[in-house]
Amino acid sequence: MRKENPGNLPTRAAEFMTRVKPAFTRGDLSGALRELQSGWNTSTLIHFLNAPGDEIRKTAAMSLTLVGDKSAVAALARALHDGDADYCYLIEHALWAIWFRSGNFRSIRHLQCGLRHLQHGNLDTAAEKFSLAIEADPDFAEAYNQRAIAYYLAERFEDSIRDCLRTLARMPPHFGAMAGMGHGHAHLGRLPAARDCYRRALGIHPRMEGIAASLAKIEDILKRDND
Repeated sequence: MRKENPGNLPTRAAEFMTRVKPAFTRGDLSGALRELQSGWNTSTLIHFLNAPGDEIRKTAAMSLTLVGDKSAVAALARALHDGDADYCYLIEHALWAIWFRSGNFRSIRHLQCGLRHLQHGNLDTAAEKFSLAIEADPDFAEAYNQRAIAYYLAERFEDSIRDCLRTLARMPPHFGAMAGMGHGHAHLGRLPAARDCYRRALGIHPRMEGIAASLAKIEDILKRDND
């Protein structure tokens, strides 16, 4: 992969749109992936997130969904504050895709197995599979987050909160874990703590309407309690 310099970026941006954008337009994700793997590294795609023009920024976001790695997370998190709602949706999708593939091979296999069990409501087995994913790669933030979800659904709220904290220790911009921690505190009746988590989640990702609604309800309850 070539290392980009600022003077070369406009030329590369034009080449990128000519070679990569048509595959996305056709809905040919396999073709887009082949093209991206042939000569477009994460560093260059991050530069394109800040390029002038909506189309190149959106194409870069879709590209990072397919090939981005953890080095793109900080730039993607900043982009969640963009004024274009459609662009923010693509950015969110890219972040989730990167988080889910940021473990090693064995840990990802265990995570995928756990997700299938979680989908079918097998909460204990799902948590066990996520624990295996963590054993295989202790730095795999999404394994902790998914185990937090399994614990939350099993009403093991303290365990869920602890895993949310472990997720955030490894992936600070993880708005899902921050919101999940707020849910855990809310179910335990710790409304000030839930409020703080929801505020911090929205500070990372301002467009989470459900979290904004939950925050408004809690703030209303706390206000009435203090009146």
